[in-house]
Amino acid sequence: MVAVKMLFRTPWMLLGSLSLLQACTAVPSIKPVPSNASQLLNQAHLKHIANIRNFSFNGRIGVQTQGKGFSGGLYWQHDAHADDIALYSPLGGQVASIKKSAEQITLTDANGKSLSSNDAETLTQSTLGWQLPLSGLADWVLGRPAGYVAQGGTLQNSSWDERGLLTTLNQDGWQIEFQNYSEQSGYLLPAKIVLKSEKVNLKLLVEKWGDIENLNIEN
Repeated sequence: MVAVKMLFRTPWMLLGSLSLLQACTAVPSIKPVPSNASQLLNQAHLKHIANIRNFSFNGRIGVQTQGKGFSGGLYWQHDAHADDIALYSPLGGQVASIKKSAEQITLTDANGKSLSSNDAETLTQSTLGWQLPLSGLADWVLGRPAGYVAQGGTLQNSSWDERGLLTTLNQDGWQIEFQNYSEQSGYLLPAKIVLKSEKVNLKLLVEKWGDIENLNIEN
């Protein structure tokens, strides 16, 4: 009788083993390949915004790093030769100002103390406690890779949506996500940028762009 029961159990045991084996077998993930149409749209979009040299916007910034955080307001005015950034507390008081010229970067805190350096990330780390990747951020905030024009249009480690707009980018040790694009005077620009490095999570929200029609555009 025991042998008969085992005969009936064996097929079900084999089926169970096969099911378990199939469940444990890893199914290789297939990375979607961008279509030719979206790739062409991506190239056209990057070419369209490549000549933007000046911008300004009001927004918000949030930072998380090593158990510490900061959130507040942000005003940024940028041109090809200089940057002027003001950081504000949630209550509206100015926390710091960052001015970048061709020669150096100067950070002034709420008490009026100023420090200068040639490296924005080192300067902001030592004074604010977190890194601001200013060298690439002026391009990233527009939804384009840093140095895209200077590199002859080379674009790697990125993805884009069906409209050709960047959605992700890995560059200079940062993983960047672009979200909530909106049209601003003929340009599709991201309203939310999330940046992650080994130690820092940084979020930028653009609430109001400046007058983009008056930007210095080189045709």
